[in-house]
Amino acid sequence: MNPSSKTQPHHLERAAYLYVRQSSMRQVMENVESSKRQYALRGRAVALGWKEEQIVVIDSDQGESGASASWREGFQRLVSDVGMGRAGIVMGLEVSRLARNNADWHRLLEICALADTLILDEDGVYDPASFNDRLLLGLKGTMSEAELHVIKARLRGGILNKVRRGEYRCVLPTGLVYDEAGDVVLDPDAQVRETIMRFFETFERLGTASQTVKAFRKEGLCVPSRAYNRNTVVFQPLTASTAMRMLTNPRYAGTYAYGRRMYRRSAEGKKLLRARKTDDWLACIPNAHPGYITWEQFQHNLDVLKSNGRGFASVRASPPREGAALLQGRAVCGRCGRHLSVHYAARRGKIDTWYVCCRAYGARGEPSCQTIAGWPIDEAVSELITAAMTPAAVDLAIEVRKEIEDRHDEADRLRLRAVERAHVEAELAQRRFMLVDPGNRLVADTLEHEWNEKLRTLSAAQEERERGRERDRLAVDVALRERLAAMTRDFKELWQDPGLPNRERKRLLAHIIEDVTLLKLPEAGLTRTFIRFKGGKTETVTTENPKSSAQQITTKPEVVEMVDALLDTKTYPEIADILNQRAIRPGGSSRKGKADAQFSALKVAYLVKEYDLRPRFERLRAIGMLSSKEAAARLGITVGTLVRWARHGLVQRHAHNGHAYLYEIPQGSVPAKHSSRWDRLADRAAKVSPSRDQNATLESKELQCEAR
Repeated sequence: MNPSSKTQPHHLERAAYLYVRQSSMRQVMENVESSKRQYALRGRAVALGWKEEQIVVIDSDQGESGASASWREGFQRLVSDVGMGRAGIVMGLEVSRLARNNADWHRLLEICALADTLILDEDGVYDPASFNDRLLLGLKGTMSEAELHVIKARLRGGILNKVRRGEYRCVLPTGLVYDEAGDVVLDPDAQVRETIMRFFETFERLGTASQTVKAFRKEGLCVPSRAYNRNTVVFQPLTASTAMRMLTNPRYAGTYAYGRRMYRRSAEGKKLLRARKTDDWLACIPNAHPGYITWEQFQHNLDVLKSNGRGFASVRASPPREGAALLQGRAVCGRCGRHLSVHYAARRGKIDTWYVCCRAYGARGEPSCQTIAGWPIDEAVSELITAAMTPAAVDLAIEVRKEIEDRHDEADRLRLRAVERAHVEAELAQRRFMLVDPGNRLVADTLEHEWNEKLRTLSAAQEERERGRERDRLAVDVALRERLAAMTRDFKELWQDPGLPNRERKRLLAHIIEDVTLLKLPEAGLTRTFIRFKGGKTETVTTENPKSSAQQITTKPEVVEMVDALLDTKTYPEIADILNQRAIRPGGSSRKGKADAQFSALKVAYLVKEYDLRPRFERLRAIGMLSSKEAAARLGITVGTLVRWARHGLVQRHAHNGHAYLYEIPQGSVPAKHSSRWDRLADRAAKVSPSRDQNATLESKELQCEAR
């Protein structure tokens, strides 16, 4: 069919859209003939009847792949204008220029058919509304997508063939370079090599990426970084992301690796990344080139990073952190065998430590196995460690000092490398300035400014080195010497030193103890601690669980028994004085310095009532003691006379509550007619008794008590 017969007047009334695209910027720059052929399609549109000003050229997707339309703004604009009925014809050199994805291609065909828009390529004009033309266009789209797949497969096959031999050149991490023969070697820059080696040594010593970053920041060290596709190396502060990239990159272990990640495209065209396991890598060739660490050390670092994760693993020994829990990461539940987690609670102005086994609760909603107070266990373990470590304190002090001094020497060497690099760059800048023509002031001023900048950088590096050396010298000569001297005298003093960080205690503990199994015995109020040392030796320590608030205000059973025994012969105030003299405090408290933590008559009376003890009044009544009225009636006297007789020792009385008494009747009753004789005896005893006023006062108090 003649192409001009498909072109109708209503097509010519609308614009003609020319879509121009090449897959990469390299093709745009080098394959200029393809661009010329695509732009030449404007002549085809003019020949079909469109005017020059009606032709719209869309070439904003130059250098973009046709595998998807999500990132091609020009193609999206084309589809939008076709759907709005603005396009009479869409032109492209071939189907692959418009789309290499069947979904995008058939979507364009559907919209062109609905909008009655023609499609033109190098072979002819097509009407998507016609079944035959649409079938042909569909076949061309399928072939275009298949062609892309074949091209990629051919290129991918060649790459994978070189990958299996370890010959495919990949981008190397900082610290590794290609030599003139194409082999991978360590960076010839000594500062770069020494800094990377220091990084891996620091991680091996500290065990976490975050602590390694803090150590580099504290020592004022920077790590080398190479900009992408550039050979220039700059030194920047170490970050956590950089540390993780270095620790997880197998090239630092001398291993050729390829295909560690899998890439997929989402529906929106975004690239999705998924990491593969080591066994699924497309290539893994250990010892393929020199490295900074061994393959075994690389695997160990990955295991350490995995164990440092905060996920709920069945067995996980976390790295030492700043918390007060001494057994953090090493405490094991004595019931289920899982590692105990650490919880902290602020109570009464201090931080309490608790070892909790809550994995079953978090995973299956089951009750927690154990919740154990940590401070009694930590104290017991500390005493055991200090007792075991005291004989080796001197040797340990020497080793610690040697390690710290070596660490400071290595840091100083790295700072010296930075000074040497700045010195070389300053000399080069000076040489360039000296060689320039003095008359060319524009160039001379620029080179002079560069020389001054290099000199300032050199001065800053020298000052930083001096500050670092002074810091290290003070650390070794002052604080470290004092601590090592304390360690030499007594390891226990150093262990209990408040200035020693908890992280350092845990690091030391990790070299001594393998793990600690805790088993709580609620019935006995105890916790049994099974300690397994490095080398297989075991120790068992039993600690008392801290009492709850209710238990802390509960009087001990032995105190209750003592009060019960004293009630036979003593009054409440007398019992309170005896308990206070024996340093016994209410509720089992041992706080001797607080005045409100002592017994009083009221507290003794409360104990008698609370523990249902037999009061002293009932005990005296049980052995035949009489009240004042009963005794006065038995003797045939008044209560006042009875009180006076008891005060002078003529009648025995026994106090049961303050000034309240019960009376012991003498053998045989005293008739009333002999009361005058008893009065004479009382008057005779009064001559040697206190004054009359004092007697009257005492008698008044006693009579008031008897009346009550």
